[in-house]
Amino acid sequence: MNINKKKNKVAVVMGSKSDYPIMKDCENILKTFKINFETRIISAHRTPERLYSFAKSANKHFKVVVAGAGGAAHLPGMIASLTNLPVIGVPIETKSLKGLDSLLSVVQMPKGVVTATVAINNATNAGLLAGEILALFDKKVEIKINKFRHSQTKSVKKRPK
Repeated sequence: MNINKKKNKVAVVMGSKSDYPIMKDCENILKTFKINFETRIISAHRTPERLYSFAKSANKHFKVVVAGAGGAAHLPGMIASLTNLPVIGVPIETKSLKGLDSLLSVVQMPKGVVTATVAINNATNAGLLAGEILALFDKKVEIKINKFRHSQTKSVKKRPK
């Protein structure tokens, strides 16, 4: 089963512009695998209509959503509640609780509303997971992921000298 190339996209969304330095890591991974993506700012609290509109129509344009959010971090969960696409949450580090608040908000989803979650500030792994999901249906992406993994393995020295 090969997905439509036009829909072979990842939405990279974040709650505010201040999250972009972290979420750029996701973009970099997607660029490495030549996966189309779009990046948007969507605040669950400050732009609820934008959130609702995006999430309700996301499956027309995307195959995976990567959503970064800090603090209360409702963005990934709210998107997951409104779409059937895979949603990967990236908890963004906060000043007050060092991102633990974000992590718990993203990972503690109720049964029936699924949000995959990566480590605090680890948008790189979110990009990799998005690529792995797309690789299930796109042989070219699968080959690039396999090459990446092989290269990563080869880069680890056998001895510390």
